[in-house]
Amino acid sequence: MKLLSQFLKPHWKLCAITILLLIVDVSGALVISTFAAEMLNLGTSGATLEVLVATGCKMAAASLISSICAILGGYTCAALSAEVGKDIRMALYEKSLKLSIYDFRHFGTASITTRTVSDVTTIQFALTSFIQMVLPVPVIFIVALTLAFRLDAEMGLILLVVVAVVFFLALAIMKSAAPLFQRLQKLLDRMSTTLLENITGVRVVRAFNNEVREENRMGEAFGNYAETSIKANRRFANLDGLSFTFINLFVVIVYWLSGGRIYSGHLQIGDITAIIGYALMVLFFLMMAQMVILTMPRALECCERVRLVLEHTPEIQDMVSEDPDIPKETADEVLAFRNVSFRFADAEEDTLSRLNFVCRRGETTAIIGGTGSGKSTVASLILRFHDVTEGAVCLNGVDIRRMTQHYLRDHLAYVQQKAWLFSGTIASNLRYSNQDASEQDLMHAAEVAQADAFIRSLPDGLNSFVAQGGTNFSGGQKQRLSIARALVKKPELYIFDDSFSALDFKTDAALRKALAKETQDAAVLIIAQRVSTIQHANQIVVLHEGQMAGIGTHEELLRNCAVYREIYDSQTKEAQEA
Repeated sequence: MKLLSQFLKPHWKLCAITILLLIVDVSGALVISTFAAEMLNLGTSGATLEVLVATGCKMAAASLISSICAILGGYTCAALSAEVGKDIRMALYEKSLKLSIYDFRHFGTASITTRTVSDVTTIQFALTSFIQMVLPVPVIFIVALTLAFRLDAEMGLILLVVVAVVFFLALAIMKSAAPLFQRLQKLLDRMSTTLLENITGVRVVRAFNNEVREENRMGEAFGNYAETSIKANRRFANLDGLSFTFINLFVVIVYWLSGGRIYSGHLQIGDITAIIGYALMVLFFLMMAQMVILTMPRALECCERVRLVLEHTPEIQDMVSEDPDIPKETADEVLAFRNVSFRFADAEEDTLSRLNFVCRRGETTAIIGGTGSGKSTVASLILRFHDVTEGAVCLNGVDIRRMTQHYLRDHLAYVQQKAWLFSGTIASNLRYSNQDASEQDLMHAAEVAQADAFIRSLPDGLNSFVAQGGTNFSGGQKQRLSIARALVKKPELYIFDDSFSALDFKTDAALRKALAKETQDAAVLIIAQRVSTIQHANQIVVLHEGQMAGIGTHEELLRNCAVYREIYDSQTKEAQEA
């Protein structure tokens, strides 16, 4: 409830109007039963036509007011629910942008998606149902009992007992259903994760003929969810049956007692219909409230899951509120690793240990090493996807922890190994790094990235359609477009994380030559597997098991670094054998 109150507070006026309209609506419905009983009593006692018409007009007015309030209340309630849902989703999305890679691993990408879409939908439905079906119950209960006791104290007392029994019965069943709904949400996460794996990895599934295996795994997830859902639905069935039993029992008691009460003059015929009308309305809303309350454990679990994300403290946070005042392009040393060590939170040993190197403006620095040597971790530290354990990573002489993440990343351009394109057009993807770039800027960047030829070959050129993830382009085309996107930004530091791996040797060589001219006023950091990609770099950092095994030019490392020489010899041998 704390979560909902937080998001309801900005819309308190709409919330108050909705509740007021609903109170008038249900109160009007009870008044209609009172006027109907009055007309019946007047008719049996021989009242004049004018009196009956006047009472009928009152009844019609109450009905009209109640109907108008019901319509307006439904509209405002739907609007309130939509606004709250929008705000919660936006809060979750904004929070997800602040989460680190470790945070995403903690929650799970599929779970974050489920919480943003499914869980918020559940919360919206619960909020609407609670306002329309639960909030009116206390009003109906008080007004109906007051009217019933006004007509006959004994009947009012019986109504109070029946309502209390049904109410406590609902609470008991809700308590037993709560664990089931909590389990349902966990099973929904599991279903989402399995389904996402099957959809995104469909090519691997088909390539290994594992369709049957994945069908069984998916069937197990669906079956567990269905089994738990059936158990929860049985609670609904039991509650419905018991509630109807008590409603019918109350009607029988009223009719059984009414004969003697009418005979003794304590009640009139119309009063009996009014009391039954009050009872049916109270018990109807109570039953509807029960159904809503039974779904509350699931909604509360969804609220808790959303709260855990919103209140989670990200692993990476801005340590300052203001950015350093550093004039652009003044420092020769754009990037510096000063005695940097890094260890993952769940690791026993350092992934990187005592790294010291500098990336200078107008020069290319390359990092090479075997698999698992920590090459990509270097890029993650520069981007502050992780924070160093010891030492400091400096941009223009300032520790990157002393600047905001926005400021830091505004000075970098990053091209990852697995190229990712967004759905839209080629132009919109290239402008992702610079919204103000002209078409000439886009084509110039494409020429440097060796992507201009295939862009011009497309019927729509820069306006050609790009599928989600760029699946309608080859791996090499996606990499070249990703490189062009980075070039459009024109930052102080370019980071290429094994982003030439899908290019052939001819394209690789042409791109590196064009890139050298384009990045003369910036520093370039290339992380690569192939020696041929980085042998012309101004300096090469060789990593081995997280430590620097050597640093220098290609020729110097061939003479002085056994690890580099081993990498070079193995790749040269492979090229000769091929």
